[in-house]
Amino acid sequence: MNDLRPYAVFAETVAAGSMSGAARRLGMSPSAVSQTIRALEAQAGVTLLHRSTRKLTLTEAGARCYPHCLRLLEAASAANDSLLQARDAPSGELRVAAPVGFGAHIAPALAPVLAAWPQLRLRLLVDDAMIDLIGERIDLAIRAGRLPDSRWIARPLCQFEMIVCAAPAYLARHCVPETPQALADHAWLTSTRDGVDTADGPATMALDLHRADADVQLQVEARIVSNNQLSLHQMCEQGMGLARLGHADAHAAIERGALVRVLPQWQSAPLLVSAMTPRRDGDPAKVRVALEALRRHFTALPGTRPA
Repeated sequence: MNDLRPYAVFAETVAAGSMSGAARRLGMSPSAVSQTIRALEAQAGVTLLHRSTRKLTLTEAGARCYPHCLRLLEAASAANDSLLQARDAPSGELRVAAPVGFGAHIAPALAPVLAAWPQLRLRLLVDDAMIDLIGERIDLAIRAGRLPDSRWIARPLCQFEMIVCAAPAYLARHCVPETPQALADHAWLTSTRDGVDTADGPATMALDLHRADADVQLQVEARIVSNNQLSLHQMCEQGMGLARLGHADAHAAIERGALVRVLPQWQSAPLLVSAMTPRRDGDPAKVRVALEALRRHFTALPGTRPA
């Protein structure tokens, strides 16, 4: 496509009524404006302006060309306005991907954003599988734990305190663990995210616990393994074994007595929760407000702390 700038310079000159006026609007020198229009006339093989010491007037060819050039300027202005709106005012479709276990947090986190910005729409893709973020045109993806190598930018949102939980019914059928070493005698529900080793024999999970005066590392045998944290939570409530759960997710079940925290004096390594975005700088407004809303929501949950 031919360079469109000369047509914009011509339209600005006509609108300003002089080359010096167009030069001020465009940040050019009057001689540069004059040279640009002469080059356009030479390229087209027609004269666009009659020049005199007092004023400029359009030739017949210039009069036919000017409305098209004016529409070009208006389209460029509209395009610039749309970019400014994308930068400053959240609008359009926000595409968010999240694991199933985090899906329940999206509504309370983003409901205030959608209420405040009526022009913003949400498309939420909830899946524990690693979906194609580029193919699905994702604006923001929630990820937990270790992140795969990626050209996407990780924005830490918070750290989830991870706690060992069991259902009262399970603990009634089995002895309550009094020491970290006793955890190895129990049935475990584990996530594939927890580094389950299935190379030889039953699946096992490394469990690191610490308190002020001691650190303990042990391997526990997994009776049930799942890639879905919500399923593990539900099976734990059904008394099928012990599970390492996020305090924020287990809090309600603990409050209503469906789960009990095991060895509460011992701490487990926290789980980092991050938001992945395609770029480091220049995020559109819809992504910026969503990031801030998610960060506020997650850091306000019980058992979380800033990343």
